[in-house]
Amino acid sequence: MIRLRNVTWRHGRQMRGRQSEDLPPLAAVSFSVAQGEFRWLLGPSGAGKSSLLRLLHLESLPASGQFELLGTDVVSGTKRSVLARLRQRIGMVHQDFRLMPTLSVADNVALPLRLQKQPEDAVASEVDAILNWVGLTARRDARPAELSGGEQQRTAVARAVITRPALILADEPTNALEDSQAIRVISMLREISAMGATVIVATHNDALVHRFPAPALRLEHGRLKSDE
Repeated sequence: MIRLRNVTWRHGRQMRGRQSEDLPPLAAVSFSVAQGEFRWLLGPSGAGKSSLLRLLHLESLPASGQFELLGTDVVSGTKRSVLARLRQRIGMVHQDFRLMPTLSVADNVALPLRLQKQPEDAVASEVDAILNWVGLTARRDARPAELSGGEQQRTAVARAVITRPALILADEPTNALEDSQAIRVISMLREISAMGATVIVATHNDALVHRFPAPALRLEHGRLKSDE
């Protein structure tokens, strides 16, 4: 469950050393998302979509209001250890992929499990299963520079979901993809939602929103204009 009540976010309240001067603020934002829901996050450039995703990814904390994430109340004084445990239950898919250029596809996907110090036999089994699901088994040894944009984004999706997170956040994940690849990526995210994860996808792609109807959060100038 995600629940925000009159949440305001201001510049400068960043976590993990990230700079936030270029992000717009959020003002009195209220909405709820049940576990397992798929939601679009819509709005023009500068509407606050990236700010909201940063907040939901716990890279920044609210200045005021009530914020409940995955059953935990998040406030400015929440312990870093609590935030770290929550982040382990969140997967993030970025529009610029953010893959490690020197690692193979398999090692990029395995990275979250290795950071959790999972046994290597378990890591190998999970990576094999995820690469088969995203259709990249034959590309497991390739480096990111050798992949197409769609293959890079599917690698990023695989890395985001390999820990079986309760929440998946995607920031313009189809922005640089051809239509067929964009449809494939959104289809995978919808499948993840059908399996019980909450998925929130920010996009400007109206064609995808119409092709995959789902409730949408619509932001404008840092305020929630509609939740439908």
